[in-house]
Amino acid sequence: MNFIELLLAEKLKNKNPMLDVFGSDRKVLQIACQDLTNYLKVHWNLVGKEDNECELVEKLEKFFNENPSELEEFLDVWTGIWFGKWKERVKLLIGNENSKRWNKVTKTLNSVEPLWRRLANRQEMREVVISTLIRNGEICGTSILAENLLKIELSGNKKKYINEEERVMNVVNNALRKARELARSKGPLIFVKIDKGYYQLSQ
Repeated sequence: MNFIELLLAEKLKNKNPMLDVFGSDRKVLQIACQDLTNYLKVHWNLVGKEDNECELVEKLEKFFNENPSELEEFLDVWTGIWFGKWKERVKLLIGNENSKRWNKVTKTLNSVEPLWRRLANRQEMREVVISTLIRNGEICGTSILAENLLKIELSGNKKKYINEEERVMNVVNNALRKARELARSKGPLIFVKIDKGYYQLSQ
């Protein structure tokens, strides 16, 4: 368990005491941690820097030691906003609900995975799209949304290019435009498929 998880676990439990952040709802904690990390990277201008994860943790620990009450207040407000976004953006699909639409998206994302893995600068591409989402007010599921936007653009990008750089630029530019549109939209954007049996057990 890292420093950010420790800070956020308590806040999430305060917002929803029913959450089992160290058990069945651990994924919620992991996504919240990733989103907070992404948010702070943008806020502290660490996007695109090498070793920005280490620098982020150092800054956060310094903040924690020097202004614990201010950090506490910030995390409380941020978690409240994030949790509101989570309720709006994440939809649980139970059993085979919406399976046609779900299967189509999954098939598209899976088909482009080998090409995505071959891109040497995929981390930089993802960070640029994440920054755009955050700067436009989207703070929930930013890593998932950014990667999916890029993969969908890659899958539909059948044009011939002079070189790989030109293709990457085109994919990123299209993904950035869609990220801005997405951030302004309402309703669910992330669909989580769960087993019917699990849902009945957790009721």
